[in-house]
Amino acid sequence: MSVSVRIPTQLRTLTGGASEVSVEGSTVAEVLKALDSAHPGFNERLYDEKGALRRFVNVFLAEEDIRFLQGVDTPVDDGQTLSIVPAVAGGEAADTYM
Repeated sequence: MSVSVRIPTQLRTLTGGASEVSVEGSTVAEVLKALDSAHPGFNERLYDEKGALRRFVNVFLAEEDIRFLQGVDTPVDDGQTLSIVPAVAGGEAADTYM
């Protein structure tokens, strides 16, 4: 299933400047894994050392926060859009990864 992923400005260096890319996957986790395979460097910026999404990384599927759905196990339909949205906050930790 082809899914469009919207890339925040801070991570566009990983996609050669593209603001949106298409990858395959049937769940959010599969889409994010495919994103990292196609554009290496996303996993280390999106996931913490325990394998969970970093607390300042918000992921939306069709305008719904995946935290209120099934998290990374949320099913994704062909043609849907996944948006990676960094939390708006100051501080060194957020700047380090995004």
